[in-house]
Amino acid sequence: MTLHFLNAKLIDPEAGTISTGTLSIAEGRITQITHDVSSPPPGAQIIDCKGKYLAPGIVDLGVKVCEPGERHKESYRSAGLAAAAGGVTTMITRPDTKPTIDNPEVLEFVTRRANEAAPVNVVPMAALTKNRAGHEMTEIGFLMDAGAAAFTDCDHVITDTKVFARAMTYARSLGALVIAHPQEPTLSAGAAATSGKFASLRGLPAVSPMAERMGLDRDIALIEMTGAKYHADQITTARALPALSRAKANGLDITAGIGIHHLSLNALDVADYRTFFKLKPPLRDEDDRLAVADAVASGLIDIVCSMHTPQDEESKRLPFEEAASGAVGLETLLPAALRLVYAELIDLATLWRALSFNPAQRLGLPGGRLAIGAPADLVLFDADAPFVMDRATLRSKSHNTPFDGTRMQGKVLRTFVAGTCVFEGH
Repeated sequence: MTLHFLNAKLIDPEAGTISTGTLSIAEGRITQITHDVSSPPPGAQIIDCKGKYLAPGIVDLGVKVCEPGERHKESYRSAGLAAAAGGVTTMITRPDTKPTIDNPEVLEFVTRRANEAAPVNVVPMAALTKNRAGHEMTEIGFLMDAGAAAFTDCDHVITDTKVFARAMTYARSLGALVIAHPQEPTLSAGAAATSGKFASLRGLPAVSPMAERMGLDRDIALIEMTGAKYHADQITTARALPALSRAKANGLDITAGIGIHHLSLNALDVADYRTFFKLKPPLRDEDDRLAVADAVASGLIDIVCSMHTPQDEESKRLPFEEAASGAVGLETLLPAALRLVYAELIDLATLWRALSFNPAQRLGLPGGRLAIGAPADLVLFDADAPFVMDRATLRSKSHNTPFDGTRMQGKVLRTFVAGTCVFEGH
């Protein structure tokens, strides 16, 4: 079916522009883009966007789907429905499952499950070391042949630098992307908050922001030594930004990301030990939040993602120190990100570059673009629509969102994957 979108505000993250125009799609591809009134293709179905935004679908790097092993927390079907409702057309999934996605057989299983159950694109990552234990690297070549887009031990820091260096060297020889969690593991062990007056008053075990800087410094030295392609999954502190800037200026193949919760919340939101605000790394001070938001606006931090981490009620209904870390974010990523736009910390086109174009480019995916011939993975959304977040309405199996009861703006109206409508809002 051919679709013709009229009266749309087209967000082109590649060009960094927003303009009024029309767009046509057919056979799963974008076939026409105009910035004036144009006649629709013969027989096309007309969709009047009524001045709302039409953009490439979000490419969400670092989604946890709990198949296999913890399907009660999240399945490919529930995650896919949540993604579609959130304007996410591609989920790049993490390997921290039970068992770990560290061999081709498990990778093929999850790929098959995703293709069967999820209405959006699913691109899996695989572990860098077996069982994410940091002792022996996985069969990177075989895993790439089976479809692994990148290699990561997620929030497990590889403490044996020699193992990490060997894995990075081997990954470079195959052109594989390594994704790591910059953190000094001894300093951060057991931490539930960022060090400072607030953590002390609450009596919470805390970690200095310098632990992130120290972890990043080590990883940068290894990139320089091995020449590997590297992505830091979360840069959340001002202390880490100068090192990141120097590494890029020195020509190293490094990019960095940040989860939306660290961009829209700060350490004080923990308040009375609310465990839905317990994340890894912990929420940072407001000065750090503003610094990393500015880094996204300048392009120093390349990618913004949901860092979707489902946890069941039992895992969160515990004392703050013992509660599991993480929050769901597939459905709240867009309205939470729009907070940065309304606070005038970043413009919408630049934000969309970090949400869609940059992650697609880093993973070598065809999406994230408004261009003729690009995949018709699109989201139509009303950036101004207000609502109160009710976690009971989330499509994820787990409802551990820190935004429950929060007034937010930004509703997805329709989501298209390969030209097929996979979500239609009210």
